Parts: sequence; structure tokens; C-alpha cells
Amino acid sequence: MVLMHTKLPEFIKKMKVAAATKGQVEKECQVVGLENLKTAKMQSLRTGRIEQAVEDLAKKEAVHRIEVTVIPRLPESMHSAVVRGFDKDGNPVHAVLETINILHPTEDILIHNCPDVQDRRPSIGKH
Repeated sequence: MVLMHTKLPEFIKKMKVAAATKGQVEKECQVVGLENLKTAKMQSLRTGRIEQAVEDLAKKEAVHRIEVTVIPRLPESMHSAVVRGFDKDGNPVHAVLETINILHPTEDILIHNCPDVQDRRPSIGKH
């Protein structure tokens, strides 16, 4: 089985192109939540599904602007914190590893006042 992935810049480009070309009027699309990533690979199947959602919204006359916000699905996630010390030449000389749990806001804060919400997500663990 070959795993297919979409690189982060291509993911963002696909969303912007879908918003600009699939409706009667060109629409702006902003992708947020990925600003801290310099590189990443996205699941191609999920990229296509998100792109289809952008196209669906771009076709609606009442929609003037589209925003794709990427947030963690599980509100609590465990991360590693790497604390590094550098010498005067910029070389790392000491490091400490720690763990921190981060509680993220859920999608409810983004959809609380939206009258029409379609939840197309599979149940957790079945994606």
C-alpha cells in the first residue's frame, strides 16, 4: 500500500484555488492554524475532502469569504518541550526535555453562532 500525502504549501494552494474558481464569483480563502508549521504532510484523502468542502461553500451565493481553521480534534494533547542552551557560536551545548499537556479550544468556539453546520467527520479512531 502506498501512502499518499499532500505537502503543506500544496494543501494551502488547493484551498485557495478551490475558493477562487468553483463559485460564480471568485472568493478569498484563508487557512489558519498552521502558521507555526514550516513543513508538514497532510493526508491526501482528507485534503480532498476538505477541498470539496471549500468548493461546496464557494458555490453558495451567501458566502463571500472562506476560512479553513485547522485545530486539534482531541482537546488535550501531549507535547515535548525541548529547552536548549547555545554557546556564543550558536552551537547547542545543553538540552533539557520536558513534557507538557496542552488543552486546546474545541471547534465549538468556531461554530457556536453558525446556523448551518454539517459534521462530515468520522467517529474518532475511524478515519
